[in-house]
Amino acid sequence: MSDEPDMLSGLNPVQRQAVTVAPGPVLVLAGPGSGKTRVLTHRVAYLIGAQRVDPFTILAVTFTNKAAREMRERLDTLLGAGQAAALTVGTFHRICARFLRRDIVHLGRERDFAIYDSDDQLRVMRRVLRDLNLDEKKHAPRAIHSAISRAKNELVDADAYSRQARTYFDEVVARCFVRYQELLRDANALDFDDLLVETVRLLTQHPDVLERYQERYRHILADEYQDTNRAQYVLLKQLAAKYRNIFVVGDEDQSVYAFRGADIRNIQSFERDYPEAQVIMLEQNYRSTQAILDVAQAVINRSAQRRHDKKLWTRNGKGVQVQLIEGYDQDEEAQLVASEIARLVASGDYRYGDFAVMYRTNAQSRAVEEAFIPRTMPHIIVGGTRFYERKEIKDALAYLRLALNPLDNISFGRVMNWPVRGIGQRTQEDLERRASALGIPIYTLLQMLAAGANGADAADMDGAVRELVAAPRTRNALLSFLALIDDVINQRNTLPLGALIDWLFDRVGFREALLREYGEEDGGDRWNNVLELRNVAENYANLPRENQLATLLEEVALVSDVDSVQEERDAITCITLHQAKGLEFPVVFIVGLEEGLLPHSRSTDDRSALDEERRLFYVGATRAKQRLYLLHAFRRTVYGRMNMATPSRFLQDIPPDLLQTAAKRGYALAQQATMFTGRTSLDRGKPALRTRPSVAPAPATRRAAPDAQRAVAFFAGQKVRHAHFGEGIVVSSKLVEGDEEVTVAFVGKGVRRLLASFANLQRAEEE
Repeated sequence: MSDEPDMLSGLNPVQRQAVTVAPGPVLVLAGPGSGKTRVLTHRVAYLIGAQRVDPFTILAVTFTNKAAREMRERLDTLLGAGQAAALTVGTFHRICARFLRRDIVHLGRERDFAIYDSDDQLRVMRRVLRDLNLDEKKHAPRAIHSAISRAKNELVDADAYSRQARTYFDEVVARCFVRYQELLRDANALDFDDLLVETVRLLTQHPDVLERYQERYRHILADEYQDTNRAQYVLLKQLAAKYRNIFVVGDEDQSVYAFRGADIRNIQSFERDYPEAQVIMLEQNYRSTQAILDVAQAVINRSAQRRHDKKLWTRNGKGVQVQLIEGYDQDEEAQLVASEIARLVASGDYRYGDFAVMYRTNAQSRAVEEAFIPRTMPHIIVGGTRFYERKEIKDALAYLRLALNPLDNISFGRVMNWPVRGIGQRTQEDLERRASALGIPIYTLLQMLAAGANGADAADMDGAVRELVAAPRTRNALLSFLALIDDVINQRNTLPLGALIDWLFDRVGFREALLREYGEEDGGDRWNNVLELRNVAENYANLPRENQLATLLEEVALVSDVDSVQEERDAITCITLHQAKGLEFPVVFIVGLEEGLLPHSRSTDDRSALDEERRLFYVGATRAKQRLYLLHAFRRTVYGRMNMATPSRFLQDIPPDLLQTAAKRGYALAQQATMFTGRTSLDRGKPALRTRPSVAPAPATRRAAPDAQRAVAFFAGQKVRHAHFGEGIVVSSKLVEGDEEVTVAFVGKGVRRLLASFANLQRAEEE
């Protein structure tokens, strides 16, 4: 086992203090890039290696599966392979799932519960709306589910929510909440929020179970404490209440998940919850240059919230000055990003995998991707269709979920008629309604149908079921499907996971069905995806056979977007600022730094929400290691209309000497001003960037000075010539925000709206 000097080598004095701090409550406030994961891992290693704490008594909570894997790998390096095998490490949801697999029976539930992912939850919510005769067009399933999720995060159950309802929307949500939970329970399923809520309820209602976990986990460590929600906060307090050995790492300046229920007050009140707590601040940054840190610090220092004052510093040197760039519109903004990436890659100093383009909303990825595609620049859109969200994968997983839990109505409905076996949508809806009326799963209803078909007492099978029995084709199709599911269940009890999947694919005719439905090429690609799932199953071959399937399904359900980022691939990462948390890149572009985008329009009237937008900028900026580019557009298309854009207020918070503006080398700006199409006709070559002396991030110098008294220079019917569009006739002209907007009908090019200050229109008679 490693000795103490080995575990402390490479740590700076403050990190060493955090790692070796005496037992008790400890709050480590870790700035971005300050080595918090290193501190957390070394703290665990120190407890095990130097303090001789049994790893069986240590619980380490991370916010991503990736972080949990990295912690185990680092511990193997520090302590030796297998020395920390008894340690419990994972995300809140994974750890709670593990607790519930063992103890949910105390709550009157079965251990083989299914975990419904986001898609499953939405399917249940649509079923809820049908059951309650509510119109989806008037009552958005996603909005209702979000309200229920927020309530669960605050540990508010359906009854309490109903009592608190004040508006009509609240009343609708309250009704849906009750039915949603009924359907989950009927299917023996939990959603993500239930994993937390039910664990807290278990520990609250059963003190003996709580004491057992308190005795086991005498040392608790938690990462990203600033992003805990109410349920997670209460859970940690429950587990730590007896021995108070709770070591949390976080940074209130990086709390950006309020929309998921994260409550920044949790970290702010840690010292109130634990008056004896020791507070340690990590301020040395190992990731970024000082130029990048100074820009990020300038923005976060303007926060209105109560916060610990940190001053980030680094030994990485001053570095390249942060670049501020303005594009004409979102398309030119994206083209400028592509051009600069191409230039840096051509220099030989960078590869495509070194770059990240970050934005506030997923919709902004469209322009970025369209700038990369013509240049054949490899890129990844994080948050696109993930492997486990592909239809063919979800279909395969649905069969496997039914093998573990045949009461899972969502999985039942998903594959009841896939591959096609003659069970129509109306039949499925009839089954759902009848099962719901009887308060039983569809699987049980089909067992009743089978009993009736075999001559058993069918007294309970009135309505839809009686009609199904009388329709031979439908009855035979349903009984055939029931027999398939029963076969899968039987095979699950006898075969290891890999062999079970092989058997299932053959029994269902998976490959043949995909080729038949999608054709040779697309079907072949989908079959290859399914085979990759088979490869994933090999990762569980060393577990006891009875645990293999449950563990696979549990881990698949809890995979996150960030976990799917393929770091080894040489491709540009396109990612939202929220998703970028926890990552780092040599070069970062933050696009869309405008009022209404960052900060988002929903935050401008709420001080706490505005502060979170400020923290979001801070998170994005501090992902950069060597170069940071801040971009905004002069005009941006929103809801189909191109509007003037206002640079983000956050840019005004940055001292001018910290920024260097970037000007484009002379090429026709007029070619970028087509406003009907929303597209630029920017030179598709590689326009380089050159720098000029620093200026304040004020409105762009290209804008014409306002002059309400100035007369228009062009008039309707006038013949004009444009360098790119050729000859045309002016349709109309008007002053818009100090510039002249000229609408011209060009021969063979259509009607275009141009800004006179850019377009360099020539009167035809002057030639």
